[in-house]
Amino acid sequence: MAKAKDIMETNIISINPDTEIPKAVKILLNNHINGVPVVNNKEELVGILCQSDLIFQQKDIPIPPIFAILDSIIPLSSSQKLEDSLKKIAATTVEQAMVKDPVTVGADTPVSEIATLMVEKHFHTIPVVEGKKVVGIIGKEDILKTLIPKD
Repeated sequence: MAKAKDIMETNIISINPDTEIPKAVKILLNNHINGVPVVNNKEELVGILCQSDLIFQQKDIPIPPIFAILDSIIPLSSSQKLEDSLKKIAATTVEQAMVKDPVTVGADTPVSEIATLMVEKHFHTIPVVEGKKVVGIIGKEDILKTLIPKD
């Protein structure tokens, strides 16, 4: 049974939380990758930035649903959720747009478990970690390559 260490990319492109959004976009596009690990100055994983996080910035500002009764306005969604959405839309640095504490796998995680995560959680890029250090990265293409018979 194939494991993460058998399919992961070990030539890791990473960015730091202070990277400005335009530079992060260039890194993703120039390297034809969907996501990139975000590491601190100790090279420890602190987040992940994916194309979908950046596309989020082009989204319309969400207007929360409300319910009015007896001259009172009752929000039907969390004000924290609205605030988080607004911060992400207005992000200027990776730290403001990234997913903090991303789901990770270990080198010995079976490919079937990684594929399940990708399908059920809609993840396209999953960091492979050893402790807090990124040792590899797995994208959708890495999973697809397992479907090609080896010569």
